[in-house]
Amino acid sequence: MNTIHVTNGDSAAQSLTEALLRAERDERVIALRDDLAVGPIRDIDESPLARAAFWRQVLNSAIDFENELEEQQALFNRLARGDGQIVVWHGQSAADQLTLRRVAYHLRNAPQRLNEAKLNHDDLKIASDERDAERVGRATAVGMFSPKQLLAKLPTAAPISVLRISRLALEWQEAKHANADTRRLRDNMLVSGTWIDIDEALLDLAGPEWQPAARIAGAAMGQCFDFMLSDSIAFWRCRELVTAGRLKIRGTPSEISKAELRR
Repeated sequence: MNTIHVTNGDSAAQSLTEALLRAERDERVIALRDDLAVGPIRDIDESPLARAAFWRQVLNSAIDFENELEEQQALFNRLARGDGQIVVWHGQSAADQLTLRRVAYHLRNAPQRLNEAKLNHDDLKIASDERDAERVGRATAVGMFSPKQLLAKLPTAAPISVLRISRLALEWQEAKHANADTRRLRDNMLVSGTWIDIDEALLDLAGPEWQPAARIAGAAMGQCFDFMLSDSIAFWRCRELVTAGRLKIRGTPSEISKAELRR
């Protein structure tokens, strides 16, 4: 029976594909490409419109997000209709945990097919410099792991109990219903959040003197918000603060990664 491995993000999928090649296992890897920790998700399993509008605003791009999100939904539908085993790889980050819950929701009627491979901070020390593992903090995402580290975790993939799948599916539905700006992972529980703490952090980092927006965004990404702040979200919040008059800009908002900012 065929096995499909599911990861959150292309980087994770590439590392896992390499790990499977090293293990001489001809198994498919699917990358889900949506940071579920941010933006509206209430109708995500029914319509791509609200989600697409959010990403269009964040990335300031003409990409056909509706089409990409429709393809992702079709992928979930194919996973649900299949008959092979599915292994969801996840770390201790909000986006990875939400991916696990979304897959569990779609596979809730075929629980015998669903498995997981869990990764945590301690696993980063496998075949790596321990000091590097300490620098990343406690949050982990599959994309942080090398092929060698993932290879060591391949034997740990195990079935998820029916009871736990039901609970994960329910938590996904609860997260959708809450439809918060952000979703955070605290003590292995998902909680709703807003943009306020991120905006305040960016304002604190900006200070009264001009400095590159990239430096401010990078420093914010290194802080703990109980989800992994991406560069795209950090730059978007900077643009929003400029629009609101809370940050001054030397440059253009459309190219904020090359601009300078100050309070």
